[in-house]
Amino acid sequence: MIADLAEQLRDREQQSLLRRRQLLESPQAGRITVDGCDYLAFCSNDYLGLANHPQLIEAACEGVRRYGVGAGASHLISGHSVAHHELEQALAAFSGFPQALLFSTGYMANIGVVTALTGRADAVFADKLNHASLNDAALLSRAAFIRYPHLDLRVLEQHLASTGARRKLVISDTVFSMEGDIAPISQLIELCRRYDAWLLLDDAHGFGVMGEHGRGSLFLSDAIARVPNLIYMATLGKAAGVFGAFVAAQPDVIETLIQSARSYIYTTATPPLLAHTLLTSLKLIEREAWRREALEGSIVQLKQGLRALPWRLLPSCTPIQPLLIGDSVETVRISRCLRERGILVPAIRPPTVPQGAARLRISLSAVHTSDDVQCLVDVLNDLADA
Repeated sequence: MIADLAEQLRDREQQSLLRRRQLLESPQAGRITVDGCDYLAFCSNDYLGLANHPQLIEAACEGVRRYGVGAGASHLISGHSVAHHELEQALAAFSGFPQALLFSTGYMANIGVVTALTGRADAVFADKLNHASLNDAALLSRAAFIRYPHLDLRVLEQHLASTGARRKLVISDTVFSMEGDIAPISQLIELCRRYDAWLLLDDAHGFGVMGEHGRGSLFLSDAIARVPNLIYMATLGKAAGVFGAFVAAQPDVIETLIQSARSYIYTTATPPLLAHTLLTSLKLIEREAWRREALEGSIVQLKQGLRALPWRLLPSCTPIQPLLIGDSVETVRISRCLRERGILVPAIRPPTVPQGAARLRISLSAVHTSDDVQCLVDVLNDLADA
């Protein structure tokens, strides 16, 4: 068995698919220290630059003094702190839903929702470019798992119209993590309403960034949160700068998750100090619109600066700006050349993306200055000309 594993690892390395961890030695920021070297970093999901914000640090210190370090138990035993309760109430109000429920991670939230709401007699319909957590959730549910081409609602409608499943659940990213594009949310909601289907939207990369006051991708349109068959999931370790995730929905859905979601029931609650910290994060997201404005400016600057490249920048109005290279070996080479010039941009390769679609995934943050973005633009243009 060990020999087989070693051979598989050698094969991955020869195909430039072997991944290696780097040692981050500084707080998350626009400029970080990795493996003893300083870099300009375009590789973080800290879209609003809150992960090292002094007010969040102070809130965490206050939280640890008030609640200690660990939760000590699961939510249904004795680990559900007043800090968790207050954050759930704040998240529900912020997102416009009646209730919200905290999970430790977005992965656990998606698995909890899908497996609690669907089973063998049901069907789950999924965009082919959904995050792995949604795919794994569908497989674990034992429901029929039906995938439709990326953003192709015509095919989705055909599947919804022809299914004989007891319960139907459509699952989709809102902002697709490797493409940077946005799902047609209003049309998805209308389709699910027409065919009496549930809709789970994963807004991991939209919460805090998209919509008025950073309320998320759903709220690019008004009153969506009041749709009864809508379930909203967002993470709290990206734009919110801390850790965790939440699901927002109607009260009966949330109560069903409390009673039946195994990834909620059978795990220790997250440290309450983090929930306390996130209350401050929500206030900063809502009040400091300049962070989203800075992101918008950086996106425009990057797009303009990379127009002449031989590689295609995929269409995206989000902080995720994928530069499609194609070949995995070439993508790794360009990422390595950037690193040698003091810039970190990750190479994304199969199986995360399809064969022949390897790319640099440029992630912008509100803490990046115009000079930072111009530095990346200049180096990429130099590498293209070399």
